Amino acid sequence: MQKEHEIIFAGFGGQGILSMGQIIAYTAMIENKEVSWMPSYGPEMRGGTANCIAIVSSERISSPIISKFDTAILLNQPSLDKFEHSVKPGGLLMYEQSTILNPPTRTDIEILCIAANEEAQKLNKKQVANMIFIGAFLEKRPILKVENIIKALKKVLPERHHHLIPVNEQAIAIGSRIAKENEQSLIEK
Repeated sequence: MQKEHEIIFAGFGGQGILSMGQIIAYTAMIENKEVSWMPSYGPEMRGGTANCIAIVSSERISSPIISKFDTAILLNQPSLDKFEHSVKPGGLLMYEQSTILNPPTRTDIEILCIAANEEAQKLNKKQVANMIFIGAFLEKRPILKVENIIKALKKVLPERHHHLIPVNEQAIAIGSRIAKENEQSLIEK
């Protein structure tokens, strides 16, 4: 496994973009890894654009400022347009099916389209779409342990929302299943 994994999460404010990066960062700290989390968002936040960079490493991180990523998780068209070409060759690009009109066109990276919003609606909790992406990401790139994601959730979520941890666990499992099914369909082709 590589020593460092650099991830960009991007979409509209309110989609849980910053939370995804925060959860990855807290989980990395739980696992005693080096971590960097750098959020970026407009003043309007909810509805405006938001992105964050998370770096997880087994060694010291030289700089949190990077322009090429191992993984991009993109939840809207402007983010895909901006960051598709920032994924390193051989990297992973995951995107939300319902918000992308022009899907990625690169052939030198792994691409995974996920209907996370639809799956979250089935759970009657649209806010967990981001956790579906986390589950799929960790299935594709197991840089952290899922059980530690749950521990991190307890730190990231305010205590008044801890009753939502079970539905977040379900969402992670759904994401993992989607990624496995995608892998299986690639094998069968």
